[in-house]
Amino acid sequence: MSSPSCRRIPPAPSSCRAPIVAVPEPAPKLGIIAGGGDLPVRLAAACRRQGRPFFVLGLKGSAVARPDEGIADEWAAIGEVGRILALLRAAGCRAVVMAGNVARPDFKTLRLDWKGVRVLPRVLAGARKGDDNLLKALVQIFEDEGFAVAGADQVLDELLLPAGPLGCLGLGPGQEGDLARALQVVEALGRVDVGQGAVVAETEVLAIEAAEGTDRMLARCAELRAGWTARAGLLLKLPKHGQERRVDLPTIGVATVEGAARAGLAGIVGAAGATLVVDRAAVAARADELGLFVVGLQR
Repeated sequence: MSSPSCRRIPPAPSSCRAPIVAVPEPAPKLGIIAGGGDLPVRLAAACRRQGRPFFVLGLKGSAVARPDEGIADEWAAIGEVGRILALLRAAGCRAVVMAGNVARPDFKTLRLDWKGVRVLPRVLAGARKGDDNLLKALVQIFEDEGFAVAGADQVLDELLLPAGPLGCLGLGPGQEGDLARALQVVEALGRVDVGQGAVVAETEVLAIEAAEGTDRMLARCAELRAGWTARAGLLLKLPKHGQERRVDLPTIGVATVEGAARAGLAGIVGAAGATLVVDRAAVAARADELGLFVVGLQR
């Protein structure tokens, strides 16, 4: 007979075993490649709230130094590809997000480092096919270098325009014709990788967005409509056909609302779930104050 000290203790019933809890891996350190505007600032603030480590690399000529808001830890010119990659690696970044306004570079005068020279043929090949293909080439370069590329909405999901009215006002019965016409125009633009927006009033196309960007397009519309007293028409923004969602989604902010008001428009329509809204609460409040609608179109 075995001694008491040698007796085997049966395992505890399965119902008494401690549950195995999966601990999620922390998000990798994020490199924010910052252009102009408020979006990089908001992404940095979101990382702070989430406790996510981040590093901000400002692009010379596009980003503006805002040290109190985290812009930027280091700086590089857009042609200094090797420096950009080296700074991101030295900071320990494993993921990157490209955010903010960046002017299309003049490739004839662009100053390049050695890495920039090596990747230039790929970038030029994409640029010849349009801005979206240019951005896809840049995304591929970062992925080839081992970085995960994230979209701004993946870092801060409250950026996306929801379906329906953002503020108090919705699309009125008199705007269906303008919206239908704008959809035709913007979808045609997207198929040839030209722009993401158009302004239509009383079914007349007042402007289409190209290299100038939304703010300048709206300023041009304000000049065209000088003297008009009644609000009419709308700005429509949609992603391009085959859009690389991680970069350059259509974006609206308070400045967009104010520009639409100066242009005498009745409101703004964007693709729900595919349009970035920089400071959703402020955009809704300013639209209500100015008497404009901001509507997310479910497609």
